[in-house]
Amino acid sequence: MRVGVITFPGSLDDRDAMRAIRLAGGEPVALWHGEHDLHGVDALVLPGGFSYGDYLRCGAIAAHSPIMSEVIDAAHKGMPVLGICNGFQILVESGLLPGGLIRNDHGDFVCRDQRLRVESTQTSWTSGYTQGQEITIPLKNGEGGFIADDETLRRIEGEDLVAFRYLELNPNGSLHDIAGLRNETGRIVGLMPHPEHAVEAGFGPDTSLAMKAGIDGLTMFESVIASVVSA
Repeated sequence: MRVGVITFPGSLDDRDAMRAIRLAGGEPVALWHGEHDLHGVDALVLPGGFSYGDYLRCGAIAAHSPIMSEVIDAAHKGMPVLGICNGFQILVESGLLPGGLIRNDHGDFVCRDQRLRVESTQTSWTSGYTQGQEITIPLKNGEGGFIADDETLRRIEGEDLVAFRYLELNPNGSLHDIAGLRNETGRIVGLMPHPEHAVEAGFGPDTSLAMKAGIDGLTMFESVIASVVSA
């Protein structure tokens, strides 16, 4: 099971995503944004960071990188795609997920271990969770506020396209406490928190059992491997 991780200028968490894939039992494949070749991968991860410095708008320039034409084509053909933080912003800017992401409502960069509720397990990336499961995933963003017009929000909620929702507090002003979305097929998922930072005991969020023991993010990468292998 080969999972491609795309590096854009300014990507910070591409190596972390590759490590998460390896820990989940997959083979990570490094992809460069300037290529037009997905190298035969079975799934894709768009990692977090600050692509092109996000100088225009988060993800807006990266959405027009050469490799994105291949990503969009593969996504439309059913390849599983995960966008994490900046990757989520790129998916939105590419039109693969609805809505938009803007500056946090309090104006500050936020970095914290964030409680989430899994709202949909009907995706390639969340099938290993249980419906309504509460998990803790690290969050770090300055422009993570999810927005959409009323009609789009009604469609998102009506079609059960919310993949994750913030619990306990809303860290960035996202409408309806939306932390992550899925598309209609469940093959495309985007979220602002970073599951790749909660995949290995000793390096994840604190839990009631031990400090840094949280591995709630690992299930996301295990899920996509299981879904592709069983397809």
